[in-house]
Amino acid sequence: MHPRRSAQEVLLCDLCETVPLQSHCELCNINLCVNCAGKHVSDSSKRHKVVPFLHRKSTNYHKCPDHADKHCEIYCEKCGIPVCLTCVTSGKHKGHDISDILEKVSAKTESLQKDLKELETRIYPRYEEMASNVETEKAEIETKYGKLTTDADEQGEILHREITAIVNRRKSAIAEMKTKHLDALNKNTEEITQKITELKQIMSDLKSILKSNDVSLTSTYKSRNSEFRTLPPKVRVTVPSFSAQKINKYQLNEMFGSLSPLSINTEHGDTMKSAEAVSSPPVKPLLDEPRVTATIDTGYGNPYSVSCLSEDQVWTCGEKKPMKLLNLQSKLLTSIQTKSGGQPYDIAVTRDGDLVYTDTSNNTLNLIKNKQIQTVITLQGWRSRNVCCTAGNDLLVTMISDDLKQSKVVRYSSSTETQSIQFDVQGRPLYSSGISTKSISENRNLDICMADWGAKAVVVVNQSGKLRFRYTGHPSNTKQSFTPRGITTDSQSHILTADDDNDRIHILDQDGQFLRYIHCGLQDPFGLCVDIRDNLFVAEWGTAKVKKIQYL
Repeated sequence: MHPRRSAQEVLLCDLCETVPLQSHCELCNINLCVNCAGKHVSDSSKRHKVVPFLHRKSTNYHKCPDHADKHCEIYCEKCGIPVCLTCVTSGKHKGHDISDILEKVSAKTESLQKDLKELETRIYPRYEEMASNVETEKAEIETKYGKLTTDADEQGEILHREITAIVNRRKSAIAEMKTKHLDALNKNTEEITQKITELKQIMSDLKSILKSNDVSLTSTYKSRNSEFRTLPPKVRVTVPSFSAQKINKYQLNEMFGSLSPLSINTEHGDTMKSAEAVSSPPVKPLLDEPRVTATIDTGYGNPYSVSCLSEDQVWTCGEKKPMKLLNLQSKLLTSIQTKSGGQPYDIAVTRDGDLVYTDTSNNTLNLIKNKQIQTVITLQGWRSRNVCCTAGNDLLVTMISDDLKQSKVVRYSSSTETQSIQFDVQGRPLYSSGISTKSISENRNLDICMADWGAKAVVVVNQSGKLRFRYTGHPSNTKQSFTPRGITTDSQSHILTADDDNDRIHILDQDGQFLRYIHCGLQDPFGLCVDIRDNLFVAEWGTAKVKKIQYL
């Protein structure tokens, strides 16, 4: 028995060892009397937790694997393991930083509680939502695949009707030919039969003359044998043949109609940020009066794209001229012609500072590194349009089909397609068809934002491609309909889009709520980008200038 424990089970304070205990410090795992408890908590170097002794939590110390009679009451920070006092004094952990195991457990417990809270309130609900969405999609499959089967049956019936009609036309033609053939033979038969009748009559007359020995009949007889030596014409009719074409199964399959390939893409899962990472960046309020801080003369007739290389250098492109790198004083730093010799459709700067551009003349996506052009992607059946670089250094490319009936957004990692975004959950197109511009940008929350000029809307989907919202303009003071051209986003997750017909920029929050306009005397604003300090650069179609605007 402990020397301080008597037979009457009187428990004494661990510090003074004379007064019965009343409290317990859960941090230090010691028992205290009233006086010692007051002195103990006065030590502000630790966050002591003194509770009534009867309310104390029992501590399950781990037995030391090296010293069986000892408990691990100390934590070695270097080795990352619980140890006992003997382990420390024996020299094995000499010079290592150590801490009280209960302090470590307390910190770990707090971390565990944070993890549990995040799992319960943020992560698990998202998994449940994803599972629910998959079940919804599975329920829709029966209807969609049922329609495909019905379409195939209907196409089969159409082909059956067409084949039956063709067979009937051929059989009718055969019957008509047969009738004509028999008519020709019957007519020939009639002519021959008539000649036979005449020959029989002549032969009978000759027999009668010979038998009668009548001088008059014999002397007046005129022979017709020469007439009958020329036989009647024989009708020759060739029975038509049926030249059956060899059935080309491939052509028949193509004629029947084709199924688009089943596309099963494992898309980038949304990476949920930790509770600490979710905290917002430093708030930069919007200026009441945005102001132009620099104006760059591009030298283009109509500049339509701009992308920041740095705070004072921007790449630009315009009609029928090379891409240009300009500084704020309009000085030309670099000029690069496209590989095809045509004009680029859009440009973007990667996180590594390289330039990418889309070329509609040969349907390619190209990377310029150290002034050397590499063709990264060549499209088949689709035409590249606008491009942007993501926070993960992927490329998002908008494109339209060769028949101009479909539009989509494709994500590329290097030259590998990793995601395709085209339809909503009901299977309806997310984006307009046709050749209109479809500028694109990734927001800080990883939403994918498109300025769909053809739809006259900003279309925003989340990282998985699910539609979040459409913005079709603000009703105030609109001269003409909303015509979004360029689009960009900033550190505050604002969405900025150029409304060229109304000569202004719309600023939206990340959920599509209108905040305010930027005017600044703009004329036909087209391409947009922001630099790392959230300065806005606007390529003006109407003035051949790029304006740098401070709006935060």
